[in-house]
Amino acid sequence: MNRKYRVVVGLSGGVDSAVSAHLLKQAGHEVVGIFMKNWEDDDDSEYCSTRQDFLDAAAVADVLGIEIEHVNFAAQYKDRVFAEFLREYQAGRTPNPDVLCNAEIKFKAFLDHAVATGAEKIATGHYARVREQGGQVQLLKGCDPLKDQSYFLHRLQQHQLAKTLFPVGELPKTEVRRIAAEIGLPNAKKKDSTGICFIGERPFREFLNRYLSHKPGPIVDERGRQLGQHVGLSFYTLGQRQGLGIGGVKEKGAPRGGGEHAPWFVARKDLERNALVVVQGHEHPLLQYRALVAQDLSWTSGQAPEFGGYGAKTRYRQADAACVLQPGSGEIRLEFPQPQWAVTPGQSAVIYQGEVCLGGGVIDQAWA
Repeated sequence: MNRKYRVVVGLSGGVDSAVSAHLLKQAGHEVVGIFMKNWEDDDDSEYCSTRQDFLDAAAVADVLGIEIEHVNFAAQYKDRVFAEFLREYQAGRTPNPDVLCNAEIKFKAFLDHAVATGAEKIATGHYARVREQGGQVQLLKGCDPLKDQSYFLHRLQQHQLAKTLFPVGELPKTEVRRIAAEIGLPNAKKKDSTGICFIGERPFREFLNRYLSHKPGPIVDERGRQLGQHVGLSFYTLGQRQGLGIGGVKEKGAPRGGGEHAPWFVARKDLERNALVVVQGHEHPLLQYRALVAQDLSWTSGQAPEFGGYGAKTRYRQADAACVLQPGSGEIRLEFPQPQWAVTPGQSAVIYQGEVCLGGGVIDQAWA
């Protein structure tokens, strides 16, 4: 970052974006902050922290001596992200709204707004990196493997990456916290947000219940035995263990302590029968997947990777899994030498070549 830019930083109220703004200012850039409000249906509730987050972001801007603007993208969010989120859940899939939020709001609506105000670059507190190589801009993993967020950014395109800086991408989280404390940032010890981008940390089923129709049905095991009743298929995801409301089922004549009370996991959603299929044990064969097909593809270079061996993540915080990628017409097929656990339609399959994130797509089907 030798050249000096006018940079608009997305200040979320968290420590990562705050330290990003500090590092940019230290490097000599002209820094302006923007706080994005993306949700307003119930921002006075106990679960929505927008008001406090803005106060934290404003306090950071005051300490750093930069201006901050409050921008409302709630209408764009509802149209581009939340509507798709509901459609996917209604179809029995499990979407990842944070991926779509990054592509449509933080690096589209926000980027457009920033450029319109004279910004040459935007910056966020994501743990990722960008690198120019061979006339293209590559998206790289963050240096802290425990915080890498390239998975959520895999849908970014060349024009977005070329305008973006990730100042904390080179740092471990511990160093970010240390810097924040050293310069006296008021949010230096603020807890990281773990909720979905607009829902916060509220009870998830309670939130969905306000927007989705639900039809109760049977919970069955792989042999069709009914074990209980679900409240609506939309409210469950593959691999889910908590909230099923069923205990262990003991086989007739089974010895004591034989594992008959192993935990149950969601393995399938039978939409035709409106049945939730569950299995016992984390390593059950119906939870182990060897292949998947992904659609709605997006590649950071603009071009699909060639046939061959890569690494892939089918969920966040997963180590890269070796796979063979087979490009197709509008879709890709991934085959895994080692089975992958609870591969879930609606989630993203993200492809890596070493530290470079190539892009990916939305999982449509998977095979055990």
